[in-house]
Amino acid sequence: MKKWSFWAGGKFSQKKVFWGLIGFTMALLGYTFGIVPLWEAKKKADEEMALKQRVIWKYAEIIQNRKAVEEALDRTRKQSEGIQKRLLPGETPQLGAANLQDMVKRLSEKNGISLRSFRILEPKEIGVYRKISLQIELAPTNSLMSLGQFVHDLEHQEKELMISEMDLLIFNPRMPNTIQGNMVISGLMKASKPKEKGRER
Repeated sequence: MKKWSFWAGGKFSQKKVFWGLIGFTMALLGYTFGIVPLWEAKKKADEEMALKQRVIWKYAEIIQNRKAVEEALDRTRKQSEGIQKRLLPGETPQLGAANLQDMVKRLSEKNGISLRSFRILEPKEIGVYRKISLQIELAPTNSLMSLGQFVHDLEHQEKELMISEMDLLIFNPRMPNTIQGNMVISGLMKASKPKEKGRER
C-alpha cells in the first residue's frame, strides 16, 4: 500500500509539473505575442505622436516667422513705392533731364526768378540710381525773398531734388540787393537695367 501511495503521489507531482510547464509556456507565449507587441505598438505610437508634435511646432514657428517676413516685405514695398514716387520720371537720361528742366523752369516762373540759361551735365551712375544734374544761370534779381522761396520750393517739392552747387554774386556793389549767379540742381532716376549677354547684338 505504501509503495502504491508513493507512486500515486509521484504521478500526481508529475502532472502538476506538466501543467505548470504548459501554463508557463502559455504565459510566455502570451507575453511574447501579446504584451510585447502591444508595448512596442504603444512605444511606436508615442514616438509618432512626439514627432507629429515637433512637426506641428515647426509649422507654427514657420507660420509665425512667415507673418513677420510678410510684414517686413510689406514695409519694404511701401518704402520702395515712396522712393519711386520721388524719382525723376523717364526711361533715359535725356527724358529725366528734360523733366528736371521743366520742373526748375516752372518753379522759377512761380517765384518770379528769371533764368538766363540751362545746361545739362553728364549723368552719373550711383548704384541702382542715375544722378541727373542741371546747371542754371540766374538773371540778376533784387528780391532775396523770391530767391529764398525758389530755393525752398526746389528742395521741398514732390520729387527729390537737391542743390549740389550754388554760387551767388552781388551784381553791383552799389546795389547789394541785386544778386546773380548759378546753381547746379540734381535729381535721381532709376538706372538702366544692364543688357543680358544672350540678348546683346
